Amino acid sequence: MRRQFDDVLLGSIELFCLAGELGSFTAAAAAAGVTPAAVSRSVARLEERMGVRLFVRTTRHIRLTDVGRAYFEECRQALSQLIDAERMATGQQLRPVGTLRVSVPTTYAHYRLLPWLPEFRARHPEVRLDIHVSNRNVDFSDEGYDLAIRVRAPADSGLIVRHLEDAELVVVATPAYLARRGTPMTLADLGQHECIQFDLPSSGRRIPWLFRDQGKEIEVTGDGGYVLSEDVLGGVTLARHGAGLFQTYRFIVEEDLREGRLVTVLQAFGGRSRPYNLLYPHNRHVPLRVRSFIDFLVQKVA
Repeated sequence: MRRQFDDVLLGSIELFCLAGELGSFTAAAAAAGVTPAAVSRSVARLEERMGVRLFVRTTRHIRLTDVGRAYFEECRQALSQLIDAERMATGQQLRPVGTLRVSVPTTYAHYRLLPWLPEFRARHPEVRLDIHVSNRNVDFSDEGYDLAIRVRAPADSGLIVRHLEDAELVVVATPAYLARRGTPMTLADLGQHECIQFDLPSSGRRIPWLFRDQGKEIEVTGDGGYVLSEDVLGGVTLARHGAGLFQTYRFIVEEDLREGRLVTVLQAFGGRSRPYNLLYPHNRHVPLRVRSFIDFLVQKVA
């Protein structure tokens, strides 16, 4: 096999990846213990070799070009494979290390994922967690995420979708609200109640409430004086303060139900759920830190 890369070129690739990850030649130089000029020369060496521009440079900032971003993702994966191969050869393959970037929606973050993370880091202290809490769908290739947790999986053949759990839905209200307005006994009764609504920010579409009646699945789009978008947890806060009825995940209101601050209604029409899924790129090599995190989450929800 003929050599394709010499030591200088491999070093240039490492410095290029550092600059791409940190968004700065100066920061990359500080992390690598070299001068910014050395980083700049390394990037120029790669650009000359391939005949493409990897970065757009201004006096204050650098950013990857489209070609540079694609090259960065491939190089970062290749370097990660080399690191894992070295650990395997030296008997360190059971020690996940490095930064793990995870995107998670607000509901799952606050009531599932974030409370679990100290336990994960106690098991794997060499893994640094970079958690993006947002309901916005992220771009894995452009933003460098390792994993995302989402209810709806995008139509992207480059992603693996692994089912995590089915989250049960319940309709809740405060005892004071029900004493004032009455307790709904049928789905038709919802028309006489203040039903707190939520609109999807991506489409503006009203999220229907899901029920089951005599084995038939039913969707109900209610109405009322409160319509929320962006953060669905706002609906839970309104319900806790007696604003009306709200359908949410049971895991969010479990403590409220135990303490009696909220009660469930329309239980006879319950039993519906929405799925939470793990999404990650379809790569031949999945870093050990990612595999360990997936195994941990699956264990927690089992």
